[in-house]
Amino acid sequence: MRQELGYKEKSGQFTKFGQWYADHVQDSQYRDAAWCDMFIAWAANKAGITEYVGEFAWTPSHAAWFIKQDAWAQQPEPGALVFFDWSGGKSYKGVDHVGVVERVEGKKIHTIEANVDRVWLKRKTRETDKVVGYGLPRLVKAGATKPDEIRSTERPFMSPPRPEAGHGSPMDILGTPPALLAAMVLLTIVLSLRVSGRRRGTHRRLPWPWNAPTSPRPDKPSTGEKTPVREKTPTRGRAPAAQKSPAEEKAREKVPARAAKPSAAKPSAAQPEQPARTRVPAGSGRTVTKHSTPTRRKPYEPS
Repeated sequence: MRQELGYKEKSGQFTKFGQWYADHVQDSQYRDAAWCDMFIAWAANKAGITEYVGEFAWTPSHAAWFIKQDAWAQQPEPGALVFFDWSGGKSYKGVDHVGVVERVEGKKIHTIEANVDRVWLKRKTRETDKVVGYGLPRLVKAGATKPDEIRSTERPFMSPPRPEAGHGSPMDILGTPPALLAAMVLLTIVLSLRVSGRRRGTHRRLPWPWNAPTSPRPDKPSTGEKTPVREKTPTRGRAPAAQKSPAEEKAREKVPARAAKPSAAKPSAAQPEQPARTRVPAGSGRTVTKHSTPTRRKPYEPS
């Protein structure tokens, strides 16, 4: 690194450090880019300590890498990488420049920096008011060489091992959020169909197995026998008249019928016919029962 002091970039901001980095990452845009961090990556590669120093061209990413490696500090020491923010900020996201601390004297630090004074690689003496922090390669190396059993004790809360695929039950999917969401959607569709199928005074039933209509009963096969016809009951009315003997018929022909008395008023309704009185000649040797019934005189009929 000290052997490169006094190096000056060529026209068009071309440097051998940018050329090396562009070929290393296979990206030509770094050939004429700002080269302060690419010089540190080149020097670490030549010294064989890239895994402890890092290999970056973008200074905020380099600072974030040291923070992730738990190798970030606020006190300078020889060999540390110093990150600057020319606006005075203290966040790694605002880092503008990087150099290497050569020695510390009081509140000042002596550094080796590239791309300073626009074109030079040279030594600089800096105040610490523009410093954001220091990346310590020695802490990165100490963490990388720490035994595995010691590093494992730094994480007491280990995440439980995930179950291997293929050993679970197929029914486990029923308790997953997608399955519950699908069940809720299906239930909503069924309820909406039942509500939309209702009409005024009717209820629409869906053809589910539990409410399917029952099949009609099969008709009984005819055996050829006739069904007995029930006899009609005679209507209520007059009783049929008894048959009369020939002697009574002859006697009835000889006796003239009695004339009906004229009525002064017209009858309001048809009156039932009264049976005529018959005379039976004496000595016929047969007693005839009289079936005539005396009629009751109505109040409006004349006597």
